[in-house]
Amino acid sequence: MTATILHTPAVEDRTSSLPLRLVLAPAANTAALLDGAWWPRSRDLTAELPALTAALDPLWGRITRVTVNPTFWSVIPRKVPVAGHVVHVGWFKAEQDPHKLLLLSYTTGRWDLLVIPPEIGPGTAARLMAEATDPTRSLTASALIQEAEFFRVAAEADWDSTREMVWDSEGGHGAGRPVSGSPAQEVITQVTDPAEGM
Repeated sequence: MTATILHTPAVEDRTSSLPLRLVLAPAANTAALLDGAWWPRSRDLTAELPALTAALDPLWGRITRVTVNPTFWSVIPRKVPVAGHVVHVGWFKAEQDPHKLLLLSYTTGRWDLLVIPPEIGPGTAARLMAEATDPTRSLTASALIQEAEFFRVAAEADWDSTREMVWDSEGGHGAGRPVSGSPAQEVITQVTDPAEGM
């Protein structure tokens, strides 16, 4: 079963009035590449990590270290204070998927979360959260983001073609022009082929 945590953090920060957007995979899903998905509201780790780790501490044991790939995080603080303790933050560029967050606990182990970009819309984010916690899926974090982008582009293309069909059916391109025998066609048929005159 998937757990959705809507948590209002006790730590005061600029996102404290908004619920935490986090979904965790079933605990028995040991073969999965991801343990859940997190949809932060910004790329500010100092503001975002306290709420995340405060929510996960009771479930997974005290989170002591977090690692990220710096590709999408402009500032990576070395330490972030969280409800009575400090979480150390590190980064790995080549070794870590840029769309993944690793959380480490000395007492329990390691968890990998898909990081859904803050700018993604709610529909795509919900789909990504469901796919990241689906025990039958085995895509990496970046592969899930690429797949979501593919579906978004395809949906936009379908939407554009649907809008164009509606526009055409309501008189768009051909409005006010006869379907056959247009003035351009009449001019073209009046011009004789130069080869015929020779």
